[in-house]
Amino acid sequence: MAEKVTKKIAEAEEKNPYEDPKNYINRELSWLEFDYRILNEARDKNVPLFERLKFLSITASNLDEFFMVRVATLKNQVRDKNKRVDIAGMRPQEQLDQIGRKAHDLVERQYTTYNRSILPALKQEGLRIISAYTELTDQEAKYVDKYFHEFVYPVLTPMAVDSSRPFPLVRNKSLNIAALLQKKNGDEELEFATVQVPTVLPRFVELPEDVSETRSVILLEEIIERNMHELFLNYHIITAHPYRIMRDADFALDEEDVDDLLEEIEKQLKTRQRGDVIRLEVEERADKRLLEILKEEMEVENDAVYEISGPLDLTFLMKMYSLEGFDDLKEEPYTPQPIPALMNDDDIFTNIRKGDILLHHPYQTFDPVVDFVRTASTDPDVLAIKQTLYRVSGHSPIIAALAEAAENGKQVSVLVELKARFDEENNINWAKKLEKAGCHVIYGLVGLKTHCKITLVVRREEDGLRRYVHLGTGNYNDSTAKLYTDCGLLTCAPKFGEDATAVFNMLSGYSEPPVWNKLVLAPLWLRGRVIRLIRRETENARQGKPAHIMAKMNSLCDKEVIAHLYEASCAGVKIELVVRGICSLRAGVPGLSENISVHSIVGNFLEHARILYVENGGSPQVYMGSADWMPRNLDNRVEIMFPVEDPELKAQVLHILQVQLEDNTKAHILQPDGTYAKIDRRGRKVLITAQAQFCREAAEMAREAAMESIRDRDKRVFVPIGSEE
Repeated sequence: MAEKVTKKIAEAEEKNPYEDPKNYINRELSWLEFDYRILNEARDKNVPLFERLKFLSITASNLDEFFMVRVATLKNQVRDKNKRVDIAGMRPQEQLDQIGRKAHDLVERQYTTYNRSILPALKQEGLRIISAYTELTDQEAKYVDKYFHEFVYPVLTPMAVDSSRPFPLVRNKSLNIAALLQKKNGDEELEFATVQVPTVLPRFVELPEDVSETRSVILLEEIIERNMHELFLNYHIITAHPYRIMRDADFALDEEDVDDLLEEIEKQLKTRQRGDVIRLEVEERADKRLLEILKEEMEVENDAVYEISGPLDLTFLMKMYSLEGFDDLKEEPYTPQPIPALMNDDDIFTNIRKGDILLHHPYQTFDPVVDFVRTASTDPDVLAIKQTLYRVSGHSPIIAALAEAAENGKQVSVLVELKARFDEENNINWAKKLEKAGCHVIYGLVGLKTHCKITLVVRREEDGLRRYVHLGTGNYNDSTAKLYTDCGLLTCAPKFGEDATAVFNMLSGYSEPPVWNKLVLAPLWLRGRVIRLIRRETENARQGKPAHIMAKMNSLCDKEVIAHLYEASCAGVKIELVVRGICSLRAGVPGLSENISVHSIVGNFLEHARILYVENGGSPQVYMGSADWMPRNLDNRVEIMFPVEDPELKAQVLHILQVQLEDNTKAHILQPDGTYAKIDRRGRKVLITAQAQFCREAAEMAREAAMESIRDRDKRVFVPIGSEE
């Protein structure tokens, strides 16, 4: 059977050279390339030192998720003897082999960066990270021991392993210390024990000024390791070393056979702590006897063992960023600017009636989105609010506004996507709260994730009912909106309102209208629309008409879409892509993609917006949306792509694309071999950093709007009744 499938693939590729696997990059290897680009920012000495700490922390966090989900999936495929090839023609085991080599190299570079660049730079700036408790002075050691007895010892639970005490369950991503012990009574037999480094305590402890000559911090595991003998009083500590494991955190859910999705997901979440071990991290100098015990108990092979030359789990560096007194080593904090169209005394509904409003976060504030829902929740003329929620913040003001709206007697319908990976528990809690407040809550659709970002407000006005709509590229999360770059649109155009109503009717029931006006939905026809737009540019190029595609997204790995981009390139279409993360397309290959360029921007904000521009023979069209060009987005999720039609707003969105394509400081350019390189800035008179430019432009637009408001106010003349006498 497998041979027949392979033969069919080969026949198809012979007919269509654009689908040859050698013309594609494996998505997992491309993902790791993204982590390398982040690591480059941590290594860049032009980046403020504490920002480099953040970038290094992000590489560690990203790698954790990569192993828990992507590597775990591949291991399951190998276990199930799945030999299906990927977009680049690689079988699961081939992918794992290459991932292993690349991931080990990435980890080595992480710790080379930490040990040889970050630590010396911090020390030079007056901050010492104590890498081993043996570095402590007598006075520092005395303080550390006191801290251990007062704050750490009462929290610890040492676990010995013997015939009556089996090997304990080691929690996913937890940091632990393993030890080999020997009884003090002379018994030479070695025994194994482990203790978890408690997550309820800070990962690092800052030593007082009167204890240390320089500002110093020590990691919690070093404090515990120094005092391990206090946990096993009748034993000698022969050796002790930190270790950490990563488990398979994905779970399969047969939604067709589930009676209560919320209840089933709650059950499945508990399995994450018991999933197969995918990666074992140990200290580089760990005793080999100890390592063999861990490998045997965790059931891991050598290729899954990562020997670390430094502290395990570098995500602690993100918490170090908040240390006081180092503001000069950080980027100056940026305050999101107000939206010019809303800088007046009118309410948000009045302002939307004046014309569509474009939002560009975090350069412009996310407050209008919150205000949109909050105002609707108390407005006596608002009859209904409908919204989709994928990821929201821990103390979401939008959730609070929706609950208040329901309590005020409005019809509130909310689709809370329970299957948003790693946010399942958070979303379950919000769903229960909204239901308790009286909202009608939908838990997503069977077999699909609802990933679109849409809010509909139905309001009673003098000329009848009017529908107000917000559409966005990012989540309704007021916290991440300060960190992620996204775009949104506020409109009350009737055709958008009709489509928005149709979306929610489709999500809550089985109703699908015969005709859609503006919105393009996945999985219904977004794939087809994107391909038709690309093919139209291809035909225009062949006919000598203007042909140009610019697109921005997080990931690009859909084979059908890429094949059509290759065909368009060969026809002469200029294609400029801004792809933050995964990109399976090979750019700049003669005879295939020489007209395609791919930029990836890694900056202080996480690039998250999805935008598409097509030249359309001289009548450009601009779209924004929630979907990346990936099979999961186009085929297995509810996504929305929507047009930007107002000429002024279209120009603003086009400007966003153009500035990002001109970035020559933070942009990495995809090379034909799948690697990325930064633009050589030598000799360049003008340096462009897109994110910094958008910050300046947002501030300038807000200043101009404020000045205009003052001028309008000064023009006002109040004439008392009867003054003409």
